[in-house]
Amino acid sequence: MVSRLTYPFILISLLLTMAGQAMAAQDLTVEPDRTRLYEGEVLTLTVKGSTKIDINLGNLFDFDMSSLPKPDIEKVKDDFEILARNQQYSIRTINNEMVGEITWTYQLAPKTTGKLTIPALKFRDSESDPVTVNVIDGTPPEVEADASRDSFIELAADKDEVYVQEQLVLTIKLFFTGNLIRGELSEPEHPHAIIESLGKQSEYTRYRDGVRYRVVERRYAIYPQKEGQLSLQPIRFEGQARNSDGQLKFLRDNATLFDVPVNGIPADFSGDTWLPARNLELNESGLPQSRTLTAGQNLTRTLTLQADGLPSETLPPFPEEMPDGIRAYPEKAERSTTPGSEGLASRLTQTTALVPVQPGQLVLPEIRIPWWDTESDTERVAVVPARTLTIDAIPGQIETSAADSPNQATRAVEEEGDETKNTATGTAGAGFWPLATLTLLGIWVVTLAAWWLSRRKSRPETAAENPREIREKALFRELCEAGRAGSPTTTELLVRWMAVQHPETTFRSVVDVNRFLQDKDLAAEIEQLQHRLFGTPEQQASAPWDGDRLVATLIRIRGAAGSHSTEEPLPPLYPDGLRTSGN
Repeated sequence: MVSRLTYPFILISLLLTMAGQAMAAQDLTVEPDRTRLYEGEVLTLTVKGSTKIDINLGNLFDFDMSSLPKPDIEKVKDDFEILARNQQYSIRTINNEMVGEITWTYQLAPKTTGKLTIPALKFRDSESDPVTVNVIDGTPPEVEADASRDSFIELAADKDEVYVQEQLVLTIKLFFTGNLIRGELSEPEHPHAIIESLGKQSEYTRYRDGVRYRVVERRYAIYPQKEGQLSLQPIRFEGQARNSDGQLKFLRDNATLFDVPVNGIPADFSGDTWLPARNLELNESGLPQSRTLTAGQNLTRTLTLQADGLPSETLPPFPEEMPDGIRAYPEKAERSTTPGSEGLASRLTQTTALVPVQPGQLVLPEIRIPWWDTESDTERVAVVPARTLTIDAIPGQIETSAADSPNQATRAVEEEGDETKNTATGTAGAGFWPLATLTLLGIWVVTLAAWWLSRRKSRPETAAENPREIREKALFRELCEAGRAGSPTTTELLVRWMAVQHPETTFRSVVDVNRFLQDKDLAAEIEQLQHRLFGTPEQQASAPWDGDRLVATLIRIRGAAGSHSTEEPLPPLYPDGLRTSGN
């Protein structure tokens, strides 16, 4: 009984394992499931061949799947992409000879449209006939699509044209039928655009012409960085799905968004930083309602800038100007970006501790941030008005008010007038007093001149530098530190430094800086920085940030402009006039 069961099992094993040991090949046939298809559809190609089987015990254990015979299907790669491969073997007896019949099934995706040829394939000594396939441009008509189209892609943009660095929201919808087993949907790409995903994808169902589709929706915020035409690469999908009958189908489709015109910055925009947004608000909090404080009293001022349609890295820092009677201690600015269905929403928050040290009326300067309203296509200005603070002296402190000066001057003039009148009507012996007055005045003038000369000699650097030079050095030092660290504020600091370096030219963005300098090294480093800040994880990993190269480029540009060396120390954080007596 055991021998009767063992013999068929061994025979079947030998037949299956020796399918690759053919002695002679028979005919090879090539059959496509159709010879006419539309672009984006998948062609199923069936190749059949047969071979005689030589069975012996000597090669029973030498069987290797990789050594099984197969046709030279790689020939089709010029015109087709091979998505999947499958092979099946069967054994039968013909005239007392064992013959193995092999069937290969390939899923082919056409790379182009037109008449494509599947060349003659070879299998051992057999060769198939060439097959011509006609690939039609476009998509199938609606009548055919309802019956045969298992997947398709829809693309939509929220605007027909944009400004440079303005947000464009791209919506990608993938429609498919059946149960998706695997699938790969590509993401939008462009070398001169920053692309941000707007959260996780959403999934739902929709009916189109009576057909129920499952839908995968993704949204992206795209920020073109150059003027001209924005032409995105096609969005592609490849996958496999099983229909209600259990049949496995290959899904493949692609779609291309229309070219989007990208306009330059409007000539009438008055701001230093180009801010195209759907909405922008500037708010202030923390100041007391009474606007009356006591010298030395602490208060916290918070400025908040909110924008719809911009990443937080593009928001400019708040101005640092403060009146001399107030010490400011700013905290590190906080930036946040939140993705939503309509794009990115960003926030910049700056908290500053303010300490008034001088009694009197102090004015916090007005803050103005021009921005471009993309919905009304007009310039708008976000404003925090100037704030006047009344600072009272510390109780018990001797107060010297500037308001008393006019009264004192009036009294001095009146006393001088009385003395002049008395002198004119006095006796001749009074002539001694004018001579003494002139002598004392001469001594005072000589003393004042000596003091001025000593101050000039003791502070030569301060006399040699004007405020613009000091500001330029401080900005350049801050720019180099930010560039070396790869900080998001680097581009904004670059624009501000160029505005100080070249006051005769208006710089609103990095685009203006590149256009003015025409420096390829700087443009390349800035683009690398943008990839680091906004690029995909693959882009960030492919080129780690090296801030020293950007700093070296900036030093070279500054040297070419004839500026002073960056090795000179920065001015002190707080001027001498604002230091406390204990420091």
